[in-house]
Amino acid sequence: MKIDGQAAIVTGGASGLGGATAEKLAASGAKVAIFDMNVDKGEAHAKAIGGAFFKVDVTDATEVQEAIAAAEGLHGKARILVNCAGIGPPGKVVDRDGLPASLEVFNTVLNVNLSGSFNVLSQFAAALHKADPVGEERGVIINTASVAAFDGQIGQAAYSASKGGVVGMTLPIARELARYGIRVMTIAPGLFLTPLLETLSEEIRASLGAQVPFPSRLGDPAEFAQLVGSIVESPMLNGETIRLDGAIRMAPK
Repeated sequence: MKIDGQAAIVTGGASGLGGATAEKLAASGAKVAIFDMNVDKGEAHAKAIGGAFFKVDVTDATEVQEAIAAAEGLHGKARILVNCAGIGPPGKVVDRDGLPASLEVFNTVLNVNLSGSFNVLSQFAAALHKADPVGEERGVIINTASVAAFDGQIGQAAYSASKGGVVGMTLPIARELARYGIRVMTIAPGLFLTPLLETLSEEIRASLGAQVPFPSRLGDPAEFAQLVGSIVESPMLNGETIRLDGAIRMAPK
């Protein structure tokens, strides 16, 4: 599917991987709607790329449904969805005081990263599945997992479980939505220079980048966005998770 002229939705699109993706899609001619909880950054980024911002909690079915409808009113039927919204607070199963992990925190991570992704993609697919096709397809859904889905480190039980769930649902959903001509893909990025890592010192960031076999550096969010563009424009890419990680395999800690 050609990006130019299509309407797109990017969750978590105010910054980081989602921000770069929103910018890439807009530069390629898409009409982009950013769904995010950060109003200041979201509005500023939407203005910069000529898109629209909607404050959306991805775990709230009503908010998502209303935002998709509002975005359609502005840009027309969205054909591209990129789910980048997510959180990743660390937490051990047993903490240093010998206490068990917070079940509330564990469930919150799963709710945002896994259930939130499912909520948005299901609402998106429901709004799209009866639309006229564009060529041989109706649209594309791209979810964001992580190498933690495969190489989870100590303290990443909740995060790894949530991202493993995103990987696990990719194929069955792609198989289900195939009848409607809607593709479903997942990207599993490695170490990227996201806002979280930007808070670290240059020395620590260099140390993290050195762990990547090649290229030995942190990934640039623009490289994630580049892959998003390639997936949208490559019809045979469907039902698969692509690691975007410079061949890194994470150590236990």
